[in-house]
Amino acid sequence: MRTSYRDIFLLACCQALLLTNAAGLITMNGLVGYRLADTKALATLGVTSYVLGSAAATMPASLWMARVGRRMGFMAGALINVGGCALAALALALGSFPLYCVATAVIGVYTAIGLQYRFAAAEVSALKDKAKAISLVLAGGIVGGFVGPESVRRAAELLETPFLGSFVVLALYAIAALAVQSTVRVPKPTIEESSGAGRPLAAIVRQPVFIVAALAGGLGYGLMNLLMTATPIAMSFCNHPFAATALVIEWHVVAMYAPGFFTGAIIQRFGVNNVILAGLALIAASVAVALNGVTIAHFVAALALVGIGWNFMYVGGTTLLTEAYAPAEKARTQGANDFIVFATMCVSSLASGAMVSTAGWDAINRAVLPFLALIAASVIWLTWRRRHGVRRAA
Repeated sequence: MRTSYRDIFLLACCQALLLTNAAGLITMNGLVGYRLADTKALATLGVTSYVLGSAAATMPASLWMARVGRRMGFMAGALINVGGCALAALALALGSFPLYCVATAVIGVYTAIGLQYRFAAAEVSALKDKAKAISLVLAGGIVGGFVGPESVRRAAELLETPFLGSFVVLALYAIAALAVQSTVRVPKPTIEESSGAGRPLAAIVRQPVFIVAALAGGLGYGLMNLLMTATPIAMSFCNHPFAATALVIEWHVVAMYAPGFFTGAIIQRFGVNNVILAGLALIAASVAVALNGVTIAHFVAALALVGIGWNFMYVGGTTLLTEAYAPAEKARTQGANDFIVFATMCVSSLASGAMVSTAGWDAINRAVLPFLALIAASVIWLTWRRRHGVRRAA
């Protein structure tokens, strides 16, 4: 098939609007939680419920889209997000932290569905262009890196209740996404794809390529989320203003998605395993920067390095994942992978608030290092297997 750059562009626009919502929510989530929660160690529980909502939706959303198609699934996600933002606004007006956590869980469904944009990119691309298409769609998130944090910051005080106006703005972005999604043309599911045939999921997830893809994408996402979620609270402990926090998150999200313009080409040139290892090295470098100081410049540099490292790991993991399934196995394999991503994020977001409140920013950064070593070992293991012609799981 021929690569449809028209649809890759539209999917990148959808990704931009998705990340505008996500980056905006990330910027204020911990602060809203700290404002509403009676127990401050639970300030990031709103992030955890957001991730739980995403995790719960991944497999059902993937299987449902295998039947009804990508476009209908994407549009349903945008409508769900509008409802979640309305519920969050109500929670803020009532001062209810439990209701706020329910609202972020609903918003998480939109994110779970939106993460399928990268798989849709692969479906509108020729085989040789898959890595490039995935990275270009993810690059759309660079817009969200600027627009999301700035939007919630500027709208935070528009209404009498702080941050209520921010959720009104995020709902409007979801409506804009709905309009773009309605024009996307992704091939409809084939009979084979919607049949549910193929190997059992247990056999698929035992494959070395799936294991490494899930570790790179899932655990890599969780580690990034651990550091990102803790950052607004850590910066508030350091007496940095909210405007500085928004700046740090902006550059973090830009660093996450800007490499998408060339990550696919780097994978084609140096190989997917080497790119994942480079991502691990960048996150290790971010830990070194974070342990060296807590000025605004340190936070910007550390979070930017985390963002670039995550991009290499996530694009690499997604590219590896496309090797793990036949067409009939696509929906459940993608759903299982994204469930792992969100389950890991759930643990990391819950741990983030407790760790930064009790152990501090330095302890969170040190805790990342053993997991980086684990992912590196898995990538080296897969590389060794392939060099020695070992292709299948034992």
